[in-house]
Amino acid sequence: MEHSARGGHSMGGRGDISRLLPPAGSGIPRSLRLFFAIFAGSSVLTLVFVSEIYRPPLPFLASIYRDSTPQNSKNGRDRDSESFTPSSSGITQEISKDASPPAAVAPSIPTATPASGLGKVSESWSWNAYENAPSSSEIHDKLLGGLLSAEFDDSSCVSRYRLAAYRRASPYKPSPELVKSLRRFETLHRRCGPHTAAYSKVQVLDMGPANGLGNMMISLASAFLYALLSERVLLIDRSRDLHALFCEPFPGSSWLLPPDFPLRPSSIFNDSDGRRLGRILRKKKSTATGLVYAHLSHDYDDYDKRFFCESSQSFLREIPWVALRSDQYFSPALFLNPAYERRLSKVFPRKDTVFHHLGRYLFHPADAAWEVITGYYHDNLARATVKLGYPVELVTRQILNCTWTENLLPKIPSPEGRPSSIAVIVTSLYSVFLGALEDIYSGRAASTGVNVSFHQPSHEEQQQTGSEAHDVKALAEIYLLSTADALVTSAWSTFGYVANSLAGKTPWILISPRRLPACTRGPTSMEPCFHFPPNYDCAAGGFLETTTVLPYTTQCRDRISGLQMVDGGST
Repeated sequence: MEHSARGGHSMGGRGDISRLLPPAGSGIPRSLRLFFAIFAGSSVLTLVFVSEIYRPPLPFLASIYRDSTPQNSKNGRDRDSESFTPSSSGITQEISKDASPPAAVAPSIPTATPASGLGKVSESWSWNAYENAPSSSEIHDKLLGGLLSAEFDDSSCVSRYRLAAYRRASPYKPSPELVKSLRRFETLHRRCGPHTAAYSKVQVLDMGPANGLGNMMISLASAFLYALLSERVLLIDRSRDLHALFCEPFPGSSWLLPPDFPLRPSSIFNDSDGRRLGRILRKKKSTATGLVYAHLSHDYDDYDKRFFCESSQSFLREIPWVALRSDQYFSPALFLNPAYERRLSKVFPRKDTVFHHLGRYLFHPADAAWEVITGYYHDNLARATVKLGYPVELVTRQILNCTWTENLLPKIPSPEGRPSSIAVIVTSLYSVFLGALEDIYSGRAASTGVNVSFHQPSHEEQQQTGSEAHDVKALAEIYLLSTADALVTSAWSTFGYVANSLAGKTPWILISPRRLPACTRGPTSMEPCFHFPPNYDCAAGGFLETTTVLPYTTQCRDRISGLQMVDGGST
């Protein structure tokens, strides 16, 4: 289900994120010896680079490297090498201004069919491609305009009040009604959550997220919005590694299902359970008085989709426990309910900021994950003038079509008028993209006049949904991408949706390798796409094109049948 569910991950490499994860064993004496050895070696290298005595031999070494590169290797590297990890250490690629490079041609990637040619390249390159120019004087509001509660102890979650300092200040402020709604919900959760006197008397939403990390985050945000509207306590199934990824979002209470909860959520998340809402509506009678299961994953049927109808919500208001399972961003469908839509319009005057605000409110990396994120950021990205994010799984030629045409990277050769350095964050399961991009900007000695560095935190070559270590790396990559000034993402990528929404950026979306333009940017929305909306007319029955119902919904650019929120309904 989740395309490009997360960036690539490896287990080694100088700039690899794995080195920042806690070690498996102690090994103190050996670690100390290794530390002193690395310190001594880096000191020598530092002296060499500071003195610049390395510069004269570089052309000679480069010529030897080119002459010795095997013709049958992938991107100039031995494709059979098991120990090779692409450079992601953040070492800036020095570009010679005096060289006369050949015409820039994107390398052919054996794993995909390349496009027939590069798109038209703009003759000028400037800051205009980036939404916000960098500023060293930005003042970061740690409470995000009142979005976050001030009740937390700063030491309980290091990232909660410090994340803002790693991103551009968001121009989108939460509405007073949203701030009031969040404080009311926190009070409800504190008074009526697990192990309180009122716990057995309140309505509860038990959420079971499905699929990869990107899907999990967008479905959790949707479930939280539904809990906010229906005034239910929100509890999350413990079968996922949520505690290792995120801090608790609600002061004085937990959003995790108690360990002593008598009912296993997995026992009701199946097609045949008689408490499934779709089956109840199909049979037009219910034997469920205490619990109903709402199946809202991408494979839900026509009866399951009636969850969003007012008649179904009236029925659920009488049910104490609702167990919900989803892997989708179903928030837009809540606006289709007239009762919810009236309140939502007050809570979110700008309809394209729903996930931007909810994601920043709910998701704060746990301390161990935060250490990984900040460690990699300071080692590789902090000194760049601008940062560009690539959460992609498509061919390199298409990436260059997009970034050159849209002035996100300087073409080869490059005109004047550009920042001094660009750090490109590449997240992919595969290392081939990083190698190809590095070859374009360093192997050809292009005259760009810009220091362009490429960084791939990790690459594991295969998806590992459900692995805690994998999910921690994926979370780190999402938050590193969310610090970028611009993002280019694959179509259908929930991983990319989360990153650009947290960043508050409208992404460039890569389309087909054989189509020009190679990417599109619009509508002007940072909202995730609801891939499989209900398309059901609750009043009349039958099919309904939900993208035309409200003035602020439209088709997704990367999925025509998908539903996306936009501001004011502009397309």
